Amino acid sequence: MKTCGRHSYWQQTSVVRQIAFTLLVFLINLLSAHTDNYSDIAKLQTEWHGPGTTLDLKEIILGRCYNYIRTINPALNYVNCTNVWEAFQNVFVNKDPCDIKKEDYSDFMELTRHPIPCGMSVFWSKTNKLVHDYARVIAHYMTLEQTLYGYLADKLRWCGKIHGEGIDYKSCPTRKQCSNNPLSSFWSQASKTFAGEACGNVTLMLNGSVGGGAFREDSLLATVEIPNLNKDNVTLVQIWVMDDVTGIDRESCGQGSIVRLESLLKEKQIPYSCMDNYRPVHFLQCAEHPDSPSCK
Repeated sequence: MKTCGRHSYWQQTSVVRQIAFTLLVFLINLLSAHTDNYSDIAKLQTEWHGPGTTLDLKEIILGRCYNYIRTINPALNYVNCTNVWEAFQNVFVNKDPCDIKKEDYSDFMELTRHPIPCGMSVFWSKTNKLVHDYARVIAHYMTLEQTLYGYLADKLRWCGKIHGEGIDYKSCPTRKQCSNNPLSSFWSQASKTFAGEACGNVTLMLNGSVGGGAFREDSLLATVEIPNLNKDNVTLVQIWVMDDVTGIDRESCGQGSIVRLESLLKEKQIPYSCMDNYRPVHFLQCAEHPDSPSCK
């Protein structure tokens, strides 16, 4: 009887172990399947942190396109604005907004790129308002945002829906959420195109009052534009370090992050000059802030 009982006990134990093993295998497979699909499920449930697509995006881009080729630069009247919109929307509509690469805008850039007259290219960092105020006053200068491709997209937002249903007007991903988002990839490609077109004297307008350095290592100027300047076409880079008239002087030529910029230009064998608070630009600042101590 004792032997029989012992045999029954081991049989029961063996069955329990088999059941436990089967359950373990099932759970492992279930977990594996869940892990494989986790990112897709999470994406479907994601509400992005950035604002959604600009309303009436198509109408705005078509309107800007016709305005540019008819009134701003009639020499580009050969551009087909309908084709421009189609190439633009094909990049992001019904596409994962975290899987848009800068190369995806190649067709759009080919339709909208145009030569920049030598000596007109102006690059900037943290001087958005000032550099564009100056470029509007001095017609000899042109920023990225004043090219056709930059003008079309300036201050707009756009992205598709991750599950492939058109355009997302509710929210779009920020750069912190994913680097290959529609805006980051667009401006990276646009900056590369603009830098590659630069020739003659090139101007850089930086902010000497901003915290974190006038020349930031993570900026498009540092990561895309400077690396894509062609030393065979660019004869001189003019660096203007402009302090805010109501701010403080944090950096100047030959100091702080400007040293890194000068080093990069030396490595590329591109001659450069640097000037603090370039007077013609400073006069423009003073026209807006006449009571500032630096304007008296």
